[in-house]
Amino acid sequence: MKITRQDVENVALLSRLEMTKEELDAYAGQLNAILEYADVLNKLNTKDVEPTAHVLPLKNVMRPDAVKPSLPRELALSNAPEAEDGYFKVPKIMEG
Repeated sequence: MKITRQDVENVALLSRLEMTKEELDAYAGQLNAILEYADVLNKLNTKDVEPTAHVLPLKNVMRPDAVKPSLPRELALSNAPEAEDGYFKVPKIMEG
């Protein structure tokens, strides 16, 4: 697939970018060079390569849940701007 100057111009228009004719030609050339380089991958023999979403084997790295004592209520509320009846007091955002 070859990228034309018109393709670059359309993308520039959609991106609200002003480009000179020289810039449009330069970007078209650069993008074509990138696509030609990436096309090398199409020549590789991948017949025996299993599809994968990641190159490394991944596993769940989260720790197991464990019950632990929580922070004392007084300490948790000590820096709160306002507290009421042992809870954080926040502005009302809904009517009702």
